[in-house]
Order: sequence, then structure tokens, then C-alpha cells
Amino acid sequence: MPRGARIWGPGCAGCKRQGLPALHQTAGSDRGRIRVSIIPTERGDFMDRTERFYKINELLRTHRVVSFATLQSALEVSRSTLKRDLNFLCERLHNPIAYSRELGGYQLLPTQGSTTPTHELPGLWFSPTEIHALLTMQHLVAGLDAGGMLVTHIAPLMERLNALLGPKGNAEALELRHRVHIMRSAQRVVQPQFFEQVATALARRKQLRITYAARGTGETSQRDISPQRLVHYRDNWYLDAWCHARQSPRNFALDAITRLQPLDTPAHELSAHQVHASFGPGYGIFAGGNVRWARLRFSPERARWVAQEQWHAEQSGQYADDGSYLLRLPYTDHRELIMDILKHGTHCEVLGPPSLRKVVGDEVKRLSEKYF
Repeated sequence: MPRGARIWGPGCAGCKRQGLPALHQTAGSDRGRIRVSIIPTERGDFMDRTERFYKINELLRTHRVVSFATLQSALEVSRSTLKRDLNFLCERLHNPIAYSRELGGYQLLPTQGSTTPTHELPGLWFSPTEIHALLTMQHLVAGLDAGGMLVTHIAPLMERLNALLGPKGNAEALELRHRVHIMRSAQRVVQPQFFEQVATALARRKQLRITYAARGTGETSQRDISPQRLVHYRDNWYLDAWCHARQSPRNFALDAITRLQPLDTPAHELSAHQVHASFGPGYGIFAGGNVRWARLRFSPERARWVAQEQWHAEQSGQYADDGSYLLRLPYTDHRELIMDILKHGTHCEVLGPPSLRKVVGDEVKRLSEKYF
């Protein structure tokens, strides 16, 4: 540190003489890390404040010492505004700015382990409104994450956002999150360590060895798979993967995995087109097989709801003259489609194909025999 230079600490008399609140430096090395700082800005002052921060940093980098008057003149701001900017740079962004009484100005000091000033200002800037939105989004993620698989990883960022908002802003964000209520339906719990290992294998493009309990057959099997993508569907997590035992694409419910071992073997790669061709055409979570097209007719009463719903990305629909709604959509496996058809009871009629109409009719007949 140059002779005569001081780093003002909280409540320091030097800061008080300069009329500045608690300028300080945070020691420590950021080597090997990526630091992302998020800066709340005043409404209507977003770009101006951002530009001032970079201008201050530029002046301190290009000059040995910069006086308060020089900074104020270069930025064309009031004395109080410059004080707030310097305080924010030091306290919130940990910019190593020090005031030298001997030199009569401010300096940007070298960080620990360096002989030259190397501190970089962050590149992400958010307003309080945007921070509120991010915190609300985190609340939504928490509502989808019954096992805490995602929330634990983003909690540090959320704590930083809360700190940046301050007591008043944090109270407002908490109030907003209390106004958002998420209701889960038939959500099954996934072991957090399995979710993390699957996500890591996806990112590293490595195979997994799993023990899988298929609920449809009640059988348990061990197989090696190459994960392709994670799917969150109807409050549950699934993994689209290449199954090396079956030599074909398969879909696995993460909650049905009882054991999991990461492998160092490179994953078998499927192109985006192959993944879509394997899993896209089917209805719901079921995939594989020949694509058929269901034709459904909904009563005028239910039409008002169904016409606004998306059952499949490739569906088409239109109103009939009597007010009923005709829906056409693809499927490869009828099991999940039947459940959605039957929940509408007599308000939904299967027009085709004949095989689907027969399967639904047989199910209705068995229901009738059970209750009557």
C-alpha cells in the first residue's frame, strides 16, 4: 500500500472527515472463481448509475490518484451522489478504493497477491423490480421442487439478492412471495443425490448405471444408460436416455431409480432431431411405436375449457356448429391419453381411430360392471 494511503473502515474517522460512510476493502483472492455481482439501481437511473460506476473505475485505473473534485467534475453529479456511488462501489462491490491524505485523492489499490489493480466491475445489472422478479421465480422453482434438489443450489444467490434489496426491499419481496401459492398434484419424491448425479452426467456427457423398478411390470432391472435430457412433466421428473441394454431410446422416472452409479464411459449421443423423433410425437410421457391420430369431441360445456388447453404441441382443433369442440392430436401409447379422456366422463367422445374408441369403450364397460 502506498505511504499515506488508508482504507477506511466502518465508522472510521477518516470517512467521517471526507463525508463518506464506511469505505472499505474486502481481502481475499478470487482466483479460480467467477464472481457475479448483482446491482440494484434506482428506478429511472439505471443506465446513468451503471455508466458512472465504470467511469469511476476507469479514472482510478488510468490515474495514480484522483481527487474528489475531479471525479465530481468528470461525472457531472452532485457531491452527495458521488458519495453514494463511492460507498456502493466499496461496500457492495468490494472495490478496493482507498483515500490518500498525503496525495489528496482516491486510489484503486492492488488486490491481495497482485502488484497492480486488477479488480473488475461486474457485468450484470438488475433493478429492484428485476430482483423481485428473480426472487419470485425462485419461489416458483421451490414449488416445483419437493425434494429440495434445485433450491439448495440456488439458495446462495437468493441470499445475495435479499441482501442487495435491503430490509425494506426484502420485506416487499417476502410479501410478494406470500401472495404466490403453488399446489402440487401427485408429486413423487426423487432422492436429491440421484438428481444431482443425473444432472452432472448430462453436463459431462457420461453414462449411468441404474437399478430401475418399473411400476408397470413390477420388475427391477439393472442397465447402463446414456442420458439425453431431463423432463419435468406433471410435477414429476423423467430422464430421456439411450438404453444400452435395449439398444433404443427409453424414458425413466427418476423416482423409480433405486440405485445409481456414475460411469466414466462417454455417453452415446443422439442428435436433437433423433431425440425429438423418439420422444416428441408421443402423448405425455410415453414414447415409441407408431404415431396415430386421436379425434375427440367435447361437449359445448367442456369446449370452453378444452379449446384453451394444449394437450400436445402438434394438436389442432375447431368448434363445430353445435358448439362442441373437435380436437385432433398424435399419440403412440394410449395409456395416458385414456386417463385424460376419461376424466371428462360423458363430455368427451372418441371419434377415432377405432382401436382407441374400443379401448376406451372396454374401460367404460369394466367401470360400469364394477359400480352397477
